[in-house]
Amino acid sequence: MKLRNPTKLSYGVGNLGYSTIAQTVNNFIMFYGTSVLGISGTLVGLAVALSVFWDGISDPVVGYISDKHNSKRFGKRLGFLVFGTIGMAIFNILLWSVPMDASEGVKFVWLIVCLLLLETCCTSFATPYVALGIDIAPGYTEQSKLQGFKTVFFILGMVLPSVLMMILMPSGDAVQGQFAQSGYINIAYVTSALCLIAGFICIFGTKKSANAVYNNHTKENVKKSENKSSKNRINKDKRGFWNVFFNIFYNFFLVIKKPNYSHIIIGYSVALISTAFLSSVGMHLFTYAYHFTSTQISILMSALFVSAILSQPVWINLANRLDKKPALKISMIVVLVGILLTSITFVLRIYIPTNILFFVVIATIFVCGFGTGALYSLPISMYADCITLDRLKTGDNKSGIYSGFMTLAYNIANCFALLVVGILLDIIHFDSSQPVQALSVQNSLGFIVFVGCALSIAIGLKIFSKYNITRSEVLKTKMKEKEAN
Repeated sequence: MKLRNPTKLSYGVGNLGYSTIAQTVNNFIMFYGTSVLGISGTLVGLAVALSVFWDGISDPVVGYISDKHNSKRFGKRLGFLVFGTIGMAIFNILLWSVPMDASEGVKFVWLIVCLLLLETCCTSFATPYVALGIDIAPGYTEQSKLQGFKTVFFILGMVLPSVLMMILMPSGDAVQGQFAQSGYINIAYVTSALCLIAGFICIFGTKKSANAVYNNHTKENVKKSENKSSKNRINKDKRGFWNVFFNIFYNFFLVIKKPNYSHIIIGYSVALISTAFLSSVGMHLFTYAYHFTSTQISILMSALFVSAILSQPVWINLANRLDKKPALKISMIVVLVGILLTSITFVLRIYIPTNILFFVVIATIFVCGFGTGALYSLPISMYADCITLDRLKTGDNKSGIYSGFMTLAYNIANCFALLVVGILLDIIHFDSSQPVQALSVQNSLGFIVFVGCALSIAIGLKIFSKYNITRSEVLKTKMKEKEAN
C-alpha cells in the first residue's frame, strides 16, 4: 500500500504532541522533583521508575486490546488515540502543579499518582499509534519513509521542551530560572495544547487509511471465522481477564526467544538507556558541573535534537544504499565518538572559560545528536520488517501487541536505569538545597552520565549486530505472497 504524503504528514504530526509531553517529563522530572520540590533522589527515582514500569506492562495489554478492537468509526486504533490525547493533556498539567507548601510525603504521592495516570494515557496513545503506522504502511520502503516522517516530528517534540524552557522560565536571575515552579506549569499549558492539536490532526488525517485497513482486516477475519468451529469461538470469548493477561506476557517471552525480534527489542532497550542517563541527570550536570544557565541548557538540548532531525535524510538514504543494520551500526559509532568528545570537555571544564566551553559543548553535543537520530527511526523500521514477515507467513496481524512488547522491554530497562539514577544521586551526596555542589559531586555527575551513556550504546551496538533480516528477504517474501494471490 502506497501512502499519500498528506497521510504520512498527518501521521507524523501525531508524534509531535506525544513526544513533547514525554520529553518534558524525561528532561525535567528528576531535576524538578529533587531541586524544585525538594524530594530525595531515591523517592523521585522510585516514583519515575514505577510509572515507567507501569507504562511498560500496560503497553502489550493495550496493544492486544487494540488488535482485537473493531470500530466502524475509528477502525482498530484511532479510538485509543482519542482517549490518550485528551488524557495526556489533562494529567500533564496536573503533574507540574504539585503544592509547594505540602510535606515531602504529600508531594511524593501527588507526583507518583499523576505520573501513573499520565503514563496510562501515554500508553493508550503511543502503542496503537505505532501499530497504526505498521498497519497502513506494511511495505519495506514505505515503512522507512513513514518512520522518517514520524521520527522528524518525534525529535521536534524532543526539542520543544528545551525551547519552551528558554522562553517560559522566569527571567531575572539567569541561573535561577530552572528552579521556579511557575516555569514548568507554563510549559505544561503549552505542551498540553499542542498535544490536543497534533493528536487530532493525526486522527482525522489518517482516518481514511485506518478505515481501509479495518475493512481489509474485517474481511480476513470473516474468512478465518468461517473455518473455525463455533465451540472454539465460544471458549475464546469466555477467557477471563487474567488468562488473557497471562497469555499476553507468555507470548512476550515467546517473542523474545525469536532471534531477530530479541536482537531488536533488547538492543533498542539497552541503547536507549543512554537517554535515561542524559535526560535524568543532564540538567544536574549542566547546572552544577558546567555552571550553564537555563538558556544555555535549553540551547544545548535543542542542538542535540535539531541535529537528530537534520540527520534523518542521511540515515534514510544510507539505509537505502547499505541496508538498515549497517546504517544503524555507523550511527551508533558516531554517538560513541560524540560521547568521548563531550567527556573531554567535562575533564577540561575548569581550564576553559564558561562562555567558550559552552560553544565547544554545543559542537560535541551536535555530533551525539546526529548519530542518535538513527536510533529513533531505524530500529522501529527493522522491527516493523519482522512483524511484516510474520504477518505474510501466518496471516495474523499482531502489530499492536508486538509494538507493546517493544515498549515493554524498553520501559523495563528504563525504569531500572531511572531508579538507579535516583539512588546514585543520594549516594554521591547530591544536596538540592546547595546552589553549588562539591567538586566530588560534580565529578560523580559526569561519571554517571558519560559512562552510563557509553556503556549502553556500546552494548546495544553489539546486540544489534546479530540482527540478520535484509531488504532482499522482505521483498522476496512479499513477491511470493503476490504470486500466491
